[in-house]
Amino acid sequence: MKNSSSGLVYSTESGRMCPQCRAPVAACTCKTSVIIGDGVVRVSRQTKGRGGKSVTVVKGLALDAVALAALGKQLRTACGSGGTVKDGVIEVQGDHCELVMETLRKLGHDPKRAGG
Repeated sequence: MKNSSSGLVYSTESGRMCPQCRAPVAACTCKTSVIIGDGVVRVSRQTKGRGGKSVTVVKGLALDAVALAALGKQLRTACGSGGTVKDGVIEVQGDHCELVMETLRKLGHDPKRAGG
């Protein structure tokens, strides 16, 4: 009996495939239209589960995946450090809360400081 949710996951020609639209992940259209976030931009600092190292976390941006990745790149460049964008959250290595908030204000967002 074949499961109706099964489908092509990997192709040697185009690599990983999106399970929803069955297109290559690079050309996936279903995930780029998903907007994660409530519009209230929260900037916080976290160290939990990171071996004591600080990470500046930006949550709540109501942007699509492509715009979020571009904003993450701008923030990492402004801070001069590395980081990542995953699950609608931008992480910048180091304690750069004030610099991130200043950069977000210049870009037209209204960030709020979250946490202690």
